[in-house]
Amino acid sequence: MTGAPMQEPRFVPLPTWQELPLQEMQARVDSFEAHLQRRRTVRMFSDRPVPRAIIEKCILAAGTAPSGAHQQPWHFVAVSDAQIKMKLRVAAEAEEHDFYHRRAPREWLEALRPLGTDEHKPYLEIAPWVIAVFLRRFMRLPDGRKVKHYYTDESVGIATGLLIAAVHTAGLVSLTHTPSPMGFMNEVLERPKDLERPYMLLVVGYPAADAVVPDIRRLPLGEIATFR
Repeated sequence: MTGAPMQEPRFVPLPTWQELPLQEMQARVDSFEAHLQRRRTVRMFSDRPVPRAIIEKCILAAGTAPSGAHQQPWHFVAVSDAQIKMKLRVAAEAEEHDFYHRRAPREWLEALRPLGTDEHKPYLEIAPWVIAVFLRRFMRLPDGRKVKHYYTDESVGIATGLLIAAVHTAGLVSLTHTPSPMGFMNEVLERPKDLERPYMLLVVGYPAADAVVPDIRRLPLGEIATFR
């Protein structure tokens, strides 16, 4: 079976870029870096509601990420329904209990110890939103054929990073949660297993009034970058 005919590339003028004075460039990047330095992963959430319109804009921001061949191999399922969040929690805690008590090597548990994590994930029900991120391995054509996507992990990773930054910019907090394995997400959220692979759960909302975070530090520039 022959594939679809190759399309010739079509280009348009770059419409959005505008050169900035160096002083403004520096001011913007200083402000942005300071803004992101204030971001912290939170595990103690309030049940205070967050309007859907804010979550929609965060997802649209994530969708601006670059992707391999511009295939945009991501799908976001934003969940506020209490029953669905409960099902996600029950399934995630079952996998996490097995991880913490049977499958996790001692070295991994020692690495997690400073964060105070365990198999209990109440925030999956407490937080107003849980955004499930799926990686689309294939797309299905109208005639039923599947077309492979490329650079999917890289593309979805970038999009998820932008989503986290957008949530922080909105004035909310988030938590990345990656229970292993995550196949239950396809079942609970009714996503096609042959096309999509679960990538992450992002818990989103306001922090609890008594929220605390681990006393940890980020690495300085000299330890994360080399200039040649």
